[in-house]
Amino acid sequence: MSSAGSNAPRHELTFTSTTALRDGNNIPILGFGTYELDGVEAYQSVRWALEAGYRLIDSAEWYENEKEAGQAILDFCKETNTPRSEIFYTSKLKNNNGYASVKKCIERSVKECGLGYIDLYLMHSPIGGKNARQESWKAICDAQKEGIIRSVGISTFGTTHIQDILDLSAEYPTPVAHQIDLHPFMARTEIVEFSRKNGMVLEAWGPLVRGMRFNHHTLRSIATKHGKETAHILLRYSLQKGYVAIPKSARKDRIIANTQIFDFELTTEEIAQLDALDEALVTDWDPTTVQ
Repeated sequence: MSSAGSNAPRHELTFTSTTALRDGNNIPILGFGTYELDGVEAYQSVRWALEAGYRLIDSAEWYENEKEAGQAILDFCKETNTPRSEIFYTSKLKNNNGYASVKKCIERSVKECGLGYIDLYLMHSPIGGKNARQESWKAICDAQKEGIIRSVGISTFGTTHIQDILDLSAEYPTPVAHQIDLHPFMARTEIVEFSRKNGMVLEAWGPLVRGMRFNHHTLRSIATKHGKETAHILLRYSLQKGYVAIPKSARKDRIIANTQIFDFELTTEEIAQLDALDEALVTDWDPTTVQ
């Protein structure tokens, strides 16, 4: 696998490119999200994604599809002789509700997916207050020491929430990744800069703006110039910003189409045009300002 980051020449990006995490592990730059995918649909969508070449599968306790996502990975690996180690599986903690409870949730997630370990485990939100955040982080880091989690990170945190975790850095590792809603219409400049300053890779969980801006004239204009769809422009933007992009779809054709972003490159001027679209658009939820 090749390596890519925010300073890598864009033409070198490929579907197999990865970004190095600070802990020495590597995460694919394009992943597949499973939010709002349930049961058979979740299983089938993950299978299609793996067959299309995705090697990052993003699930969560909250999504209630860890079992289906894990089973799809296990079946794919068995049928194609693909090592489990080639699939980067992410899950997330639903509630920050005390050290003991968090440890049990992690153990349950590992059991549910059936994969033996979780490649990246995230606190899904900062909700609960400073003490709850810190207790959750301690439990996650201790689970990492036990080997059932490989990398640890956070999701949808504001800068003050991140600082609460950094305050534990004398005894506990700091997050290697921060997954948050990022796209041209939600830049989160301060959070992105603070996360990167503290060594975190940014993951965009809403790179396609949940379809809310597909017909925006700027996106359409750039897409026409490159002979691409607006979804391709949004995903390519994420990668050229140095983000790990995690699009989601339940349609096989869209799952495949979302991978067709490595045969063109956005210009510096086009990136600037897209940067200028920021309107602080919340596409799903935004707990970055909770206490």
